[in-house]
Amino acid sequence: MPGRKKNHHKNSNRTRQQQQQQQQQQRGQQSRDKQDGQNEHRDISPSPDEEKAKEKLPYRIAQSDVYGRYLVASRQLEAGEMLIREEPLAIGPCVSGDPVCLGCYQPVSLKRDQYRCPGCAWPLCGTSCVGLKHRHGHTETECQLYAERRAVAGELLTDRAGPAEVRDLYELVMIVRILLLRQHDPEQFQLIARMESHTEERRLNQVLWHHYEEKVVQRLRSTWQLRDFEPEQVHEICGILDVNCFEIGQNGAKARTLYPSAFLLAHDCTPNTAHTDDPVSFEILLRTSRRVREREALTLSYAYTLQGTLKRRAFMHEGKLFWCGCRRCADPRELGTDCSALVCATCRTGSVRAQDPLEQTADWACDRCSHKIGAKDLERQLDRINDDLEAIDVHDIPGLENFLLRYRDVLRPNHYLLLSAKYSLCQIYGRIEGYLLPQMSPEDIARKETYCREFLEIIDVLDPGLTRLRGLIMYELHAPVMVLAQSAIQSGQISRQEFQRRLKEVVKLLQVSRDILCLEPEGSTENAMGLAAADALVKMGC
Repeated sequence: MPGRKKNHHKNSNRTRQQQQQQQQQQRGQQSRDKQDGQNEHRDISPSPDEEKAKEKLPYRIAQSDVYGRYLVASRQLEAGEMLIREEPLAIGPCVSGDPVCLGCYQPVSLKRDQYRCPGCAWPLCGTSCVGLKHRHGHTETECQLYAERRAVAGELLTDRAGPAEVRDLYELVMIVRILLLRQHDPEQFQLIARMESHTEERRLNQVLWHHYEEKVVQRLRSTWQLRDFEPEQVHEICGILDVNCFEIGQNGAKARTLYPSAFLLAHDCTPNTAHTDDPVSFEILLRTSRRVREREALTLSYAYTLQGTLKRRAFMHEGKLFWCGCRRCADPRELGTDCSALVCATCRTGSVRAQDPLEQTADWACDRCSHKIGAKDLERQLDRINDDLEAIDVHDIPGLENFLLRYRDVLRPNHYLLLSAKYSLCQIYGRIEGYLLPQMSPEDIARKETYCREFLEIIDVLDPGLTRLRGLIMYELHAPVMVLAQSAIQSGQISRQEFQRRLKEVVKLLQVSRDILCLEPEGSTENAMGLAAADALVKMGC
């Protein structure tokens, strides 16, 4: 669970920034109103033909003067109902800078022995890549464009290239693909062009605008000599991607996509939908994660659920250009989870929380003494701790345990950075050599159980219902509960009645994890775990 990249997009014009923040705070209020069912929205009236086609849809499009278009439930929806299943309009590499195959988005290296496209020299996974000449992969049109610019494109992607150069080149791929659609598939392009870009707001952000002007517009037009791509149109595409794209990936693949309808879902930090993607077709599969009332807004989270409010809101403002004002963001205790609270460095007993969570620059204060810390200083401290966590290998159990020990007197137990380490430990205890279940001590098994329960308690509040995180943690939790119960009954530490109670809990954990994870697409790791849960239930006679 990596932390967010540092925010480099800050508006140097203070007055414009204040005006922008006021507008975006209004959007946050609108988001809260929608979630509470208080927003007076206007349904967009379809034509008679559209009405017939949409009769069976579980949602309809509503319009708000402040928030724009969004989806609302057309009837009461139960948990697990399919809302949207659709293929991408466009797909390409993420902007993380990680080299991936342009056909299937699996990781590749930039070393000399890495297979490369004979035509354009971009790294590919191999000659049999399923994405070669596929419309969602490396097409012949794209290959020809890059082949004519090998010296300033694919041939720059070597192990001598710096991270910034690699990131800048991969960022261009999705943008070029959309611009090529304009020439070769105008109907598909128009479906993308109707999406919101917030171009005028982005223009006010001088650093953001300059980044795209230098790294994208000028590179395409001057270095790559693609003069048919107008600057304003390129900026428009960049905005559409920032505001509307989804990051997807299964079994190691990483990509970003645009979908025809899914972009219309409103944001909430405790959403009522969950989504995944098909590892073969890259279709988005979007379902309700809990019961949704008729006319309630359908929401998903644009940010990572288990990030603290300060970082979560900054991430959304940087990419989506609004300040979230949902119930979770407005609550200093984050709906009681305290995922952002720190231990007071002065009195050591109090908890430091945001005084005004919806004011990004407001001080944070202790609830026991007069100690305060500025938001900027706090953000720098969180960045340092996050860097420390990311430096630890995800399979390094002693390293992760040491991280928890070092920061237990700095961060409150439910702080999102500690939860991140605990989540990794939940997954690798019992799964790597030296820590397989038969090799683990009772203390280590009990530790895995504790981490799973602590993590599940938070997820039940922030991401409740039929959500992937809940399914995964419930599956991880069933094993230590079972092993410790068996050990305790054999040693006479618990009664037969208590043993039966624990077995019932194991069955319940397996049933819920099966029901959640089997909703994931075939071929995904999560679906395989769901099938394993189902098999375990059969073996238990359930």
